Amino acid sequence: MTGAPQPKPKPKPIKRRAFEEICERIRDQLAAGELRPGDKLPAERELAEQLGVGRSALREALRSLEIAGIITLKKGVKGGAFVHSGDPANMTRVIQDLVHLGAISLSDLTEARLLIQSGMVRLACERATDADIEAIGRNIDRTEEMSRLGRGDERRAAIAEFYRLLALATRNEILTILVDGITEILMRFLSRLSEDIELPGLIAHRRRFFRHLKARDADKATRELATHLSKLHRLLAARSRHQMV
Repeated sequence: MTGAPQPKPKPKPIKRRAFEEICERIRDQLAAGELRPGDKLPAERELAEQLGVGRSALREALRSLEIAGIITLKKGVKGGAFVHSGDPANMTRVIQDLVHLGAISLSDLTEARLLIQSGMVRLACERATDADIEAIGRNIDRTEEMSRLGRGDERRAAIAEFYRLLALATRNEILTILVDGITEILMRFLSRLSEDIELPGLIAHRRRFFRHLKARDADKATRELATHLSKLHRLLAARSRHQMV
């Protein structure tokens, strides 16, 4: 014998600004796996009733979640609020905005880059396939060619690709996202400088690093990259101070 149906629990009372609480509840549903990328949220009226909030507060929350890249709002008969598939570029934009606002210094960013890249190299030495290593070798050849021809934009693109290829060789998606984001921010910083920066000995460094990577010598590969990045970061800091004078 079954008992009477249990009444649905009442929504928790909202103590903060309504739209902030709504955002947090939807994020909690994502964290719990109740909502997944591509899922459509209930219709506005139904969702407002479920959460026990007004529709104006709900609309404000949905707009906030859209700006954050968590949902996509679509208009029309088949429209509504859909959970976004996730865009790593959102994190890059947030970090970039914090750098521009002065909340993150160039020194902090480059220090974090050095630590992340060092760990990345060790993983790449363990996990890189022959195809990964060949791709990095081709990238070094291209970087050298673009440097020889004086094609600054293409050289910078090849330099950025070098770090991405290394990150991909780790088979770690989080590392790839972090490296992509930090590299893009630093490349944008370089593009704003009044003169192009090319650290002397770049290609020689790349060739030494490549030999260590191919030999799976994580210690030597890590030291080689760390030495190069430290020199580059000091040069960037000096040029940045010079431009602010």
